[in-house]
Formats: sequence, structure tokens, C-alpha cells
Amino acid sequence: MQTPQHNDQMDADDVAAIDELGKVYSELKSTLHKIIIGQEQVIENLAICLFSQGHALLMGVPGLAKTLLVSCFADTMALSFSRIQFTPDLMPMDITGTDILQEIPGGRREFEFVKGPLFANLILADEINRAPSKTQAAMLEAMQEYKITVIGRTYQLDPPFFVLATQNPIEQEGTYPLPEAQLDRFMFRIEVDYPDRVEEIEIARTTTGMALPTLENVITGEQVLAFQNLVRRVPVPEHIFEFAVDLARSTRPKGDAAPEWLKPLVAWGAGPRAVQYLILGAKARAALSGSYMARLEDIIAVANPVLGHRVITSFAAESENITSGDIVERLIEELSEN
Repeated sequence: MQTPQHNDQMDADDVAAIDELGKVYSELKSTLHKIIIGQEQVIENLAICLFSQGHALLMGVPGLAKTLLVSCFADTMALSFSRIQFTPDLMPMDITGTDILQEIPGGRREFEFVKGPLFANLILADEINRAPSKTQAAMLEAMQEYKITVIGRTYQLDPPFFVLATQNPIEQEGTYPLPEAQLDRFMFRIEVDYPDRVEEIEIARTTTGMALPTLENVITGEQVLAFQNLVRRVPVPEHIFEFAVDLARSTRPKGDAAPEWLKPLVAWGAGPRAVQYLILGAKARAALSGSYMARLEDIIAVANPVLGHRVITSFAAESENITSGDIVERLIEELSEN
């Protein structure tokens, strides 16, 4: 193992903070599991995004409790929460807010800005691909710049700001496919799959009886910001930086690093933002698991959520039923052998 480029050790305060993060994360999971059955990997990926200051896109067919999971995730944190149901007639002002003419003392009238649902810490963008392009542009500005612009005036969004969007991959009528530029702003695309048989029996047992319990806050906004700063300080060995860069570069079909088998299967590869998210995701996963340094296993664990929506497959791949996930898995296997 090569010497890390940055500090190869954390100080005593950071070590204690990582231990505290592990306790908070364990409590968060146990609280969620009072309502959510299974979905361990989804919960871990949501936590990684939260503490990496990244947004997440949840993909899954209807009925998998994506919206319930996000709502419960919000309930465990002392943060302001807004749910926005995206529809084809949703306009930018519906999410950003707008100026409204108000009467003030003295009989005069003046415009007053009324904040929209984007002015919250945690946003659930339900069925995000149902909104038209103007509304998507307003979301893109908020996600990337942490601010919104209304009638020429700019308003800052209070940190932490975290967007969790859901998307249905099978129903395309009345939807607007998200542009690649907006997909790239999501740190993770998280695949929400069917539960296994034991979990499904437990779901049937617990959700058809008495009312679901009320969840308590286990983390504050100040703690979220502190843990986000902590994740940034997790050391990364040099070979982890090199692995992340080599992995991203190998997805680019026109580059020298791409293997020959990949070139006919990929139309467009991952950019530098993917490398940033691979490193941040590895740092966050390491911290959540109690490690004081990012490891190769952390990079491998976050590779598919980071790269799955950034590796755009060609028609040749689609005709052979080869997904971006299949391509990423093969690249990891080949890189790990070298």
C-alpha cells in the first residue's frame, strides 16, 4: 500500500467523532426498522449520500415503499421536510415560491416573496421525471448551487440541503426523461428491489394491523453538518485515488483506458464528478462502518450507485440486455485483478 497523499491519520477528536457517527447511524437504522422492513442496502446508501452532501435518485417499481422510506428517513432527523409531488403541470414557481401582492398598513400594496417547498432541508421529489423542463431547470439550480432564482433575485437555501427523488422505471406515459446533466447531479442512483420472502411476510404482518409507530428524531441539523465535515477529513490512500480515477476513465469508450470489449457497449462514460463521488462515497461508507480510512472495499461498494446512471449504454448493449451495472461490475473485476 502506498503512502496516502494527505494525512494518513485522524486526530483523537476525529476518531471520537467517527465513533459517535457509528452510534448515531446504528440508532437511525434501528429507528427506521420500526416501520421499514429490510432494505438494508438502500438505507446505507441514503446515509452515505446524506453525510457526503450528495443527492439520491431512488429507482423502483410502484409498491416498494420508496416514498414511505424517504418520509421515515426524514422523521428520524430534526430537519425541515417538504414533499413535492411532480406532475406534468407543475411550474417552477410551484416549487421555488413567487412574489405575491400584499396590502400593508397605510393602504399601500407591495410584493412579498412567499417561499415554496424547496426552502426545506430535506426534499422528497416524488416521481421527479413527471415535471416539464422549466421545473427541472429550477430543481437543477437548487441541487447544484444550493440557491434559487426568482424574477431575477437569488435566494440561498439553508444547509443541510438534501434532495431524495423517486422515479418509476416502467411507466413512461406522461413523463419527461431527466437530462444527463441533471442525472449527473445525483450522487447515487439507488435501485430499490423487491423484498425477499421472509421480509414480505413480515411486511404483511406489521402493516395490516395497528397504526404504525411514530418515529423519534435521532439526529439534528447541526450534527448532520458536523458529520458532513468529518467525512471530508477521512484520509484516503493514494492507491484508492488511483483506483477511482482508473475506474471512471475505463468507462469512456473513446479514451485509451477503455477496454476493447466496452467500446461497442457504451455510448458515453462517466466524467470527473463521478470520481469525486466515488471518493466521497468511500469516505462516508468507511466512517459509517467505523473505519478511520477509506478502503478499496468502500470504493467497490459505492461504484454501481455512482456510475450506474453515468455510464450510458449503446443500442448494442441494450439489444444484448447488458446494463450499465453489468459493465461496471466487469470493470471492477478486471481492475481488481491488476
